[in-house]
Amino acid sequence: MIDRRLRVLAAIARHGTVTAAAEVCRLTPSAVSHQMQALARELDVALLEPVGRGVRLTPAARTLLEHGETLTAQWEQARADLAAHRAGAVGGTLRFAAFSSAAAVVVPRALEHLRDEHPQLRVHLRESEPARSFDLLAADEADVAVVVATPSIPPTSDTAFDQHALYDEPLDILVGPEHPLVGRRRVALSDLAGDAWICGNPGRAYHQLVTLACAAAGFAPDIAHLADEWDTGAALVARGFGVALVPRLADLPAHHDTRRIPITTDPVPTRRVVAAVRAGSRDQPTIAAGLDALRHVTETGLPALGR
Repeated sequence: MIDRRLRVLAAIARHGTVTAAAEVCRLTPSAVSHQMQALARELDVALLEPVGRGVRLTPAARTLLEHGETLTAQWEQARADLAAHRAGAVGGTLRFAAFSSAAAVVVPRALEHLRDEHPQLRVHLRESEPARSFDLLAADEADVAVVVATPSIPPTSDTAFDQHALYDEPLDILVGPEHPLVGRRRVALSDLAGDAWICGNPGRAYHQLVTLACAAAGFAPDIAHLADEWDTGAALVARGFGVALVPRLADLPAHHDTRRIPITTDPVPTRRVVAAVRAGSRDQPTIAAGLDALRHVTETGLPALGR
């Protein structure tokens, strides 16, 4: 119902280049350029202007985008209001996007709860990085995103999305069996300032978490190895090639001999996990059921967080 070119314009605003917007919108860069040129002609205003290798939105484009976000939110709310006129159980399809740990631990439990409470509802899970999950929401390819709050995701002030805090998850230290910290009762993150570190690749949420946590503890980590999979990271830690931070809910491979040590001295690094939906959509029955299921799991089914 809403002009799809507004979604393309929003993608350009989020990513700063036509090429990046084309990738997330599953279009070619030439198609994105053509759509923006056609929209600019129809409205008789300039929408984009070049800046270095990227582009930026003109003031007219910003105004158009604000109206577009309002229209999209109103359409989502209209879908919620229309659902009140339908009889019967909650049905249809509900699509989740979630980062790796939540996709392995939290969301499957929420899907199980939904299966029990709403057997006519079809559910779908896609594992994705947090920033990509917001692209999926904006493109209407996901309905609920479970993400880590990092600088790479839209701020809570972004009116295109509604974000709801789910839980705060401590990060533990992961070391090899012979590490000097094994057996100590009081451990601070700064105790590892002189160690080599194993971290995720730059640009990914885990890399941001580690570097920000270490900065809060007063040091920059000496990153020796980059690994996005827990199996790889645990294998390197077990063999003495470095240390790592690991989220409390992460399930590590048992065949690697590592030690998980809680940090007992402030600052204790944590990550905030939130559920995000398109603005105006949270009252739609399927999405409301999905958010309720996530809250049910995080409030009753995550004893490792000390609830």
